[in-house]
Amino acid sequence: MRQTQLFTKTRREAPADEVSKNAQLLIRAGFIHKEMAGAYDLLPLGLRVIEKIRGIIREEMNAIGGQELHMTTLQGPELWEKTGRFDDAVVDNWFKTKLTNGTELGIANTHEEPITAMLTHHINSYKDLPAYVYQFQTKFRNELRAKSGIMRAREFLMKDFYSFNRTEEDFKAFYEKAAEAYTRIFMRAGIGNVTYRTVAAGGTFTTGFTDEFQTISDAGEDIIYVDKEKGIAVNKEVYNDDTLAQYGLDKASMVEEKSIEVGNIFPLGTKYPDAMGLTIKDENGEQQQVHMGSYGIGLGRLMGTVVEVLSDEKGIVWPASIAPFGVHLVSMTSNDEVVVAYADALYEELTASGVEVLYDDRDARAGEKLADADLIGIPTRILIGKDTISSGAVEVVDRATAVVKKVTRDELLSHMGSVASAEIAG
Repeated sequence: MRQTQLFTKTRREAPADEVSKNAQLLIRAGFIHKEMAGAYDLLPLGLRVIEKIRGIIREEMNAIGGQELHMTTLQGPELWEKTGRFDDAVVDNWFKTKLTNGTELGIANTHEEPITAMLTHHINSYKDLPAYVYQFQTKFRNELRAKSGIMRAREFLMKDFYSFNRTEEDFKAFYEKAAEAYTRIFMRAGIGNVTYRTVAAGGTFTTGFTDEFQTISDAGEDIIYVDKEKGIAVNKEVYNDDTLAQYGLDKASMVEEKSIEVGNIFPLGTKYPDAMGLTIKDENGEQQQVHMGSYGIGLGRLMGTVVEVLSDEKGIVWPASIAPFGVHLVSMTSNDEVVVAYADALYEELTASGVEVLYDDRDARAGEKLADADLIGIPTRILIGKDTISSGAVEVVDRATAVVKKVTRDELLSHMGSVASAEIAG
């Protein structure tokens, strides 16, 4: 992609009403556009990041047996009334609307009830289980006060996964597989080293304890106590001696941290299957309950968390796995025909070898280009200037470390081509 053709431009300042670092940087760098509080458009750069995140999550969900589907946003109240969750006194963040005939509808904020009801049409025998399904779908939640940029929005893209098992033992085994998959997702997204599986309360989803995945950050809205040696944490809301003893934790070894919830997994028991009439017949023809779990990740929240955790004073620092492009090619001058021709040719060669390249071919000062490159945060930067022509070497800059290497054109093409081939192969 040539930067002269990019739909968006960078901005020197973020909107005055935007206080969160993630939204400030993402708006300034041209990844998102704010429509209103709690509602953001994904611009081309932002959508590329979201699609990278979606790809990682999809791979990990498929690897544990998930099958992808897509459900409707509009929901009739009948299913939700069976669990009491259409009542605003129980779930206070519904968006609701009415048809022209006066029929009330909900604009879904989650999908436990409808997915369970759907499965009553497809599951009736123990042979039909387990069943694992997930979707990427826009959710709507009427947050009292939308804040924290894209990390707490009223409209957002979520991955929600639902598991259905024959026995509690089968469910618990799968639940741990799902937790391991979540750990891999956050590691691949670049924040695994500061993200902890955290014991938490179930809220309106279930009684008892659940698991959150919390990323340590000063921008966090939660307080957790972390045992970094064991790699596990406890949310402040359930922090007491009994909880610690149940999970084999020592109060003295826990460190208090602010954190961002980037994912959650809920053991739902038989609550929703029972309410929807989802049962199975066992080998003897007897009706048996079904054990259910749900597993969520907000894609925009994950993107915002990466920005909060990995950015620096100059801008965003994307991990290679979810960066909008793998390489930012910068022509340091626009008035030297030889330099421009060299950069143009290199752009074509890199693109032909499968490398995703953003090419800054703008008629702008070198300082402006470098500042924008820092703001946008693509992990590898290639600088082409007059000294490139004289020395035969290009400068390769690592955005995260600022380490500069000089390599020949052939070395660059060989290395970047190998990286692109490995990424395509998965």
